[in-house]
Amino acid sequence: MASPSAPPVEPAGEEVYRVTTLELFFDLVFVFAVTQLSHVLVKELNVLGLVQVVLMFGVLWWMYGGYAWLTNTLTPTTTGRRLLLLVGMAGFFMVALATPTAFKGGGVLWGLGYLVLVLAHVTLYAQGNPHILRVLPANLLAAVLIIVAGILDHGPGVYVLWTLALVVPIAQPYIVSPGGLFTIQPAHIVERHGLLVMITIGESVIAVGAGAEHAHLDAGLVVAVLLGLALAAAVWWSYFARDDERAEESLTAADDVRRTQMTMFGYFYAHIPLVIGIIVAAAGMGQAVGHAWDGLHTGPALALAGGVALYLAGDVAFRRIVRIGPSRIRLGAAAAALAVTPLGLWLAAAEIAALVLVIAAALALEHAATRPDAAVPGLGQSSGD
Repeated sequence: MASPSAPPVEPAGEEVYRVTTLELFFDLVFVFAVTQLSHVLVKELNVLGLVQVVLMFGVLWWMYGGYAWLTNTLTPTTTGRRLLLLVGMAGFFMVALATPTAFKGGGVLWGLGYLVLVLAHVTLYAQGNPHILRVLPANLLAAVLIIVAGILDHGPGVYVLWTLALVVPIAQPYIVSPGGLFTIQPAHIVERHGLLVMITIGESVIAVGAGAEHAHLDAGLVVAVLLGLALAAAVWWSYFARDDERAEESLTAADDVRRTQMTMFGYFYAHIPLVIGIIVAAAGMGQAVGHAWDGLHTGPALALAGGVALYLAGDVAFRRIVRIGPSRIRLGAAAAALAVTPLGLWLAAAEIAALVLVIAAALALEHAATRPDAAVPGLGQSSGD
């Protein structure tokens, strides 16, 4: 068994895919869509705004995952493939432009952009794996449901249609199991999602800067900004310290069917609360930094602490699925993060500092519980979970 620091060994004869610069270019457009979502949440920092962001992100995340699987199977190296990927980027850009008004008149454009995404995706994917045609009906139905919701424009029916657009594709793997139909390249899938998490964490850094933009530049603001940066760094550390390497080793060691299942449930489902949590926390961070030495309203205080808690809960699920524990410590940290919400009602800076301490304490406890020379947890050795 290789140590956690040893490079993963790919199965014999299997080509190792790495993320291309065009995929990073593609992700920049997706980041714009994520940025638009965070702006919606900042303007509508309430239950309704959160519902809208969750619905839009869930639908977008499904298709982003589809494109990650696409380039995992078929590298965009020819002119035709690159052009189709650029068409998909155009669809994402249409969606991003319509996101601020998706529930206020922009739903049709959002749905049309999503339809472009679906069609470009299936056209390119079918060149490498025709099994993608099995999931095409669900993806097309999601696009149609969103377009119809945009035509309705307002009322409870809009939310029902959006919910169906989210649920239908997610339920698809339970109807048509992906196991055995797709071949996953571990190095590529880990790197691609890791880069996306990194970009999403970057939203927290942007939120810190945006929160400080109109505040008076003094010692208090500097301390608040550094606390915000420390929280973003703590989230980064919790994901990238070793987990990405361990995940690649775990996926590499699994057979094709198990690897596909781990990728679906670990990198799609579990990453939904993980990424949404970072986005929600970033929305709260924007207000917390700007009012660091005052008490926050309930919404921003809950967004900041609840976002971190949601991220940690998603990370717990990810670790369990991909078998890179321990995860109980992080589950306790998620509960502790949510419990610090009242601190923000008293002093925003105190809430940020407490969240930094919660994550730092969890990482320290994990380090103490795991021997440095231990094998990959979950691959034949106790994880301490």
